[in-house]
Amino acid sequence: MFSWMAWTPVVAIFFSTIALILVGMTVYEVRNPCVERRGFLPIATTRGDRLFIGLLTSAYIHLGVLAVSDMTLWIPLTISVVWLAIVMRWG
Repeated sequence: MFSWMAWTPVVAIFFSTIALILVGMTVYEVRNPCVERRGFLPIATTRGDRLFIGLLTSAYIHLGVLAVSDMTLWIPLTISVVWLAIVMRWG
C-alpha cells in the first residue's frame, strides 16, 4: 500500500549533511549578512540563492549520470562538489 523510504546510513548521512549546510548558512547569514551580487550567473544572487542553484544543479548532474550510465557515483559526486564550490564562490 505505502512505499516507505529505506533509511540506510548513507541516506541518513546525506540528509544530515544537507541539514548541516542549511544550519551553517543560516548562522553565517545572521553573523555576516550579504548583499546581492552578480557573478557568472545571469541574475543577481545572494549566498542562499547560489546554494540553492548549486544543490539543484548537483542533483541534475547525478540524475544525468544515472540516466546514461551505470558507473560508480564517486565521479559525479566529485564533479558536483567542485561545481557547488564554483557556484558559491563565483556564481
